[in-house]
Amino acid sequence: MASFAKDITQVKLPRPTRVKNKTPAPLQITAEQLLREARERQESHILPPQQNITDSTELSDYRLRLRKDFEDRIRRPGPYTQVWINYAQFEMRNKFVNSARNVWDRAVTVLPRVDQLWYKYIHMEEMLGNISGAREVFERWMKWSPDQEGWLSFINFELRYQETARARDVYERFVLCHPKPSSYIQYAKFEVKGGEVARARDVYERAVKNLGDDDEENLFVAFAEFEERCKEVERARVIYKFGLDRVGRGEELYRKFVAFEKQYGDKEGIDDVIVTRRRFEYDEQVRKSPLNYDAWFDYVRLEEEVASSVGDKERVIEVYERAIANVPPANEKRYWRRYIYLWIKYALYEEIEAEDVERARQVYRECLKLVPHASFSFAKIWLLAAQFEIRQLNLKGCRKILGNGIGKATNKDKIFKKYIEIELELGEIDRCRRLYEKYLVWSPEKCYVWRKYAEFEISLEETERARGIFELAVSQTTLDLPEVLWKGYIDFEMSQGEVERTRALYERLLERTKHYKVWVSFAKFEAGEQDEDEEEDGIERKQECIRRTRAVFDRAYVYYKEVIPEMKEERSTLLEEWLNMEMSFGMLGDVSIVESKLPKKLKKRKAITGEDGSVEYVEYTDYLFPEELKASNLKILEAAIRWKKQKVDAFCNV
Repeated sequence: MASFAKDITQVKLPRPTRVKNKTPAPLQITAEQLLREARERQESHILPPQQNITDSTELSDYRLRLRKDFEDRIRRPGPYTQVWINYAQFEMRNKFVNSARNVWDRAVTVLPRVDQLWYKYIHMEEMLGNISGAREVFERWMKWSPDQEGWLSFINFELRYQETARARDVYERFVLCHPKPSSYIQYAKFEVKGGEVARARDVYERAVKNLGDDDEENLFVAFAEFEERCKEVERARVIYKFGLDRVGRGEELYRKFVAFEKQYGDKEGIDDVIVTRRRFEYDEQVRKSPLNYDAWFDYVRLEEEVASSVGDKERVIEVYERAIANVPPANEKRYWRRYIYLWIKYALYEEIEAEDVERARQVYRECLKLVPHASFSFAKIWLLAAQFEIRQLNLKGCRKILGNGIGKATNKDKIFKKYIEIELELGEIDRCRRLYEKYLVWSPEKCYVWRKYAEFEISLEETERARGIFELAVSQTTLDLPEVLWKGYIDFEMSQGEVERTRALYERLLERTKHYKVWVSFAKFEAGEQDEDEEEDGIERKQECIRRTRAVFDRAYVYYKEVIPEMKEERSTLLEEWLNMEMSFGMLGDVSIVESKLPKKLKKRKAITGEDGSVEYVEYTDYLFPEELKASNLKILEAAIRWKKQKVDAFCNV
């Protein structure tokens, strides 16, 4: 039985036929032809038969059948708004008002969110002249908090019957249900239309007080235009300014304000509008990117320009406080370079413009606390804080700041230099010496410090101290610029007229380096010792100087020739200097000594292989010295002799 039942319930579908010939038919049929053919063959709609009602009983039965049909249809699931409307209209056509009212009442109870049903219901009551009934329907509808159109239709209903007080009451409930600028604007326009200016102003003021910052631009524009129409120019100006402060970047509000100032204001008013606009733009920039310090600088500069004319310094200080609150997120100096200038400008503003010395001191103090000196420091801020204390005649505070800077800062060079400069201007010699000593303890390899310390002692005519400092300096194992230090030491001894000491210094320097510039400087020193006198003693002195000069050059030439013969260019430069020196001696000079040693310059090419394997030829200058030329000639002669000998041996064998 079970299998039999299964066979009965199972639906058998026909087997799909296979299309054997898939080639296109010679006559193609379009979709348009198919639709036209379907329309032509469509059968006419079957209408129910026309029914003639002859008595009231048949009419009652007919109405009963239609009501039953409507009731059945509204019980079905799905959208049935139109069914309710047709049902109610059926009752109205048959003049069953109470039945129609009952249908509408049931409809709005079941579908309270369908505005069309409420509108139809109210329209029916209003057409019947039942104003109080229509009002009650409106009241029932308002309990569901419909959209603005529903409230406005209620208000218009009251206004059609000159119920102004009732309309005002509906407006009050309307702005509570929809607290939006458009709602308050419509309410205020209603009061203006009724001549109630005070009430309209009160509506605008309540809107400004109750609403948030979203979409308030239209509200302030409408409020200002209302005051402008009431000839309250100052009120309108205040509203525009307040609106710009509150809304921020309001294009329409700003445009209206500019037009207003052009009509009613003066140049100062227009400038104020522009400043306000720029202020809002900077506010927006720093709000989106608080670490954009360039925007903060522009913002502060704007406020300072305004404060210089208006005198509102508190606003400038407020912007500075907001700016310095945005501390860089990482302890890396590159992130702090721009930020630290906010503090500097803040302190200078407090000191110069605001003339608040204590606040400026506090700004410097807080800035020095904030900077992570263990990672990096800014000598500029230490020096500015110290100079500030000097301007306040607080020398003790200045020394304390500079001392803390030397102890905490990672880069102390600028602090030491400025500290020494300040103490030197004050005539504190002992303090300068102690600072130089601390400076050298911190950085003994800096030749600049050694030289400045020695020059400081020289300026005090402390020759032995200066010489001792130079001796300590040149005895250091590590120096950053030893040539500068040695030159300073040599110039010092020369300025003191210590020829033997200078000569000894050159000899000591040559023990450390054999650079050709040292040899040339030594030779020029020896040549410079000749006297200008033309007397016999003067001639002998000149000859002695020339002899010493030639000895230095000769030593240098022998060193380059025998020890480092590959340094041909330096040897050639040395010989050129020697030749120029001999020429400068005039009649006492002997150019032939040098000319016999001068090399020949040869242009050669050498191959350079690049990273990609390509070969490039580069020209360079080579130097061929006389001894190398002789050796080359000897090699040629030897080769010729060997060739001659080979020829002779070959002839003898034949």
